[in-house]
Amino acid sequence: MKKLRFFIFFIIVAFFIISFQPYDANLDASETLIEESNAYLTEHRRLKDSSYLVAVRTPMPGVKAKMVRWWFLEHLQTTEHYKLWHPNDHIWMDWENKIDGEIVGASHLVHEYIGGELSKLRIQFVDPSEFFGFNPNNEDTFVVCARIGSLEQSINFAKMCHVVKNNDIGAEMRSRFWLGRVSYRKNNDLIRSPINIIANGYLTRLMLIDEKLALGLTIHAQEEMANLSDILPSLYMLNND
Repeated sequence: MKKLRFFIFFIIVAFFIISFQPYDANLDASETLIEESNAYLTEHRRLKDSSYLVAVRTPMPGVKAKMVRWWFLEHLQTTEHYKLWHPNDHIWMDWENKIDGEIVGASHLVHEYIGGELSKLRIQFVDPSEFFGFNPNNEDTFVVCARIGSLEQSINFAKMCHVVKNNDIGAEMRSRFWLGRVSYRKNNDLIRSPINIIANGYLTRLMLIDEKLALGLTIHAQEEMANLSDILPSLYMLNND
């Protein structure tokens, strides 16, 4: 019996040692999202720490960064607005701690389909300096970054950034999601917890995050951002005469 207990204990300890990965705060965001031009690819792939990267590049002819800023900070207020963004996948939305004209500190509460599965999400927008070390927003660049978590449980499981840069044809949106960046939370605050260590382990990510989820998110982001590009110029003009 003692040998069995020791064996089980050994297996558990070995699992955590093998699966443990130090939390990597460097998301390589500034190089691929801010500095490079016309080199940002749409892709999804598993990273070395077993988390998944989802990247989407969306050309936005006729759109400017200020229009996307207006969409996120001012216009997006109701479920009807949210459904315009993706009529098939977007089901319901609300805001928590939202102030008109601002988005940092607000949480977007949504029900949406990703890869055919209904997801109930709490998307907490944070200062972009958490990702980049500085705030890259300016007249020609709009950046929003967020922690993505469950709407029903106090856990975050991904991070994301959308970067919109003006160019000769209008703008380009560069979206990036990091799946498997887990953190326990209380309201908007991150809390130290064993969950943060266990869930960010290599083997845990390997078991819980698969290509189907990453591919579903890639397709969803491609569709919703392409649709936003189509509807935004006329919608902005209609509401900003």
